[in-house]
Amino acid sequence: MGPRTSSDEQTDGTPDDGRVRSRRTASRVASAALLAVALTGGAVAFGAARDGGGRVAPAPASAAMDPGALAGADPDAAVTALQTHLKAQPKDHDSWATLGLAYVEQARTKGDPARYPQAQAALKRSLALAPGNDRALAGRAALAAARHDFTGALTDADRVLKRDPYDERALCSRIDALVELGRYPEAARAADTADARRPGTPVFTRYAYVHELRGDVTTARRVLQQALTGANSPGDIAYVATQLGQLAWNQGDYPAALTQYARALAADDTYLPALEGRARAQAASGQQAAAIKGLETLVGRAPLPGPLVALGELYEARGDSGDREKARAQYTLVQAWIALARANGVDADLDTALAAADHGDKGAALRAARAEWARRHTVHTADALAWALHVGGHDAEALAHAREATATGYRNASFLYHRGVIELATGHAQEGRASLAAALKLNPSFSPLGAAEARKALNSLKALEAAK
Repeated sequence: MGPRTSSDEQTDGTPDDGRVRSRRTASRVASAALLAVALTGGAVAFGAARDGGGRVAPAPASAAMDPGALAGADPDAAVTALQTHLKAQPKDHDSWATLGLAYVEQARTKGDPARYPQAQAALKRSLALAPGNDRALAGRAALAAARHDFTGALTDADRVLKRDPYDERALCSRIDALVELGRYPEAARAADTADARRPGTPVFTRYAYVHELRGDVTTARRVLQQALTGANSPGDIAYVATQLGQLAWNQGDYPAALTQYARALAADDTYLPALEGRARAQAASGQQAAAIKGLETLVGRAPLPGPLVALGELYEARGDSGDREKARAQYTLVQAWIALARANGVDADLDTALAAADHGDKGAALRAARAEWARRHTVHTADALAWALHVGGHDAEALAHAREATATGYRNASFLYHRGVIELATGHAQEGRASLAAALKLNPSFSPLGAAEARKALNSLKALEAAK
């Protein structure tokens, strides 16, 4: 699917009747890039459009919706209300900015990156009516983060904070951008600053992730539990509980993960990350049939890269008649999502690298990984580049990146597995054995295929040693 045309979107950012057709198509082959970062790149960007509160935000200047209310509101209803208001008050720059934010939130919840051009148009209109207004700049930062333009997000967040150091949305966008640019010490300082200025659920979740990246799981869990205690709206409860579930999953605590995902789904039974997380935890707990059924339902509604790959790998692991063809169909849909995301201004190189390295064009995986590494040096881009280099036959170059991916202390079994395989391939048998064992100790079922390969490699090493 190509970019939306003028028949699908009016120039003022308000969708016409073509919106229905576009959303129906997009919901089958794409997801919001904001969500995708969280699934592939960490939890911080996962909530970049969900500020959580606006609980102490100043009163809105317009008669329309306060952008802080978007976190707990139905984004469809918010868009409709704002469109109605703007027909009567077309020069209300605050409401144009809020409409832009509503489109970003709608993209996140509906799995439709076609909302991003509409968000851009609405924010542009706001800035034309009131150049440099903080609400539109904060919205533009959120949109840039959703499209993976983290440098742009940081620039706009800093512009807002220069005038209003207590703007919650800008404080959160700044943390997100620094994390996703790999500037972790600065992100930690930004999280401390935000916590001092605007403590609350939006800041707590980001603060927790910064600590998780350092390997400080205890602090991350404590802060997330604090955030969950303070969460009021169903959306915030679902989001924070899912983060706790993901944290438990990363440590191989599947019962705790399932408990948190159940809590998230009790608050919002349509929350996509919780549905995916529950399926992964079910598969790890031996509930393969339930996991496959859950992922089939999920990708039928919104085929995101993470669930598509997970479902494909579960099919491969099951190995029933026709499962290999079913798996290939899932991997093909990932490429459709990437094409649609790019058509709507999203940098999808990390998603391309992660999916293609194992289940697609290995050359494309390496090109995408190199392109993403040129833009930002994070643990996730280091891991993706290392693995793409490995599958492309460049193990010597891969080794340094694999070690960089694990250098912060971030506890991720997939990273350890990739490092172990690369260490073995470069003749570092002792280190490779240790990395593979650490991966399985941390999260014994981190991947339906990867965990099996890790055990196979360790058994091969034992056999070789026994034969000596």
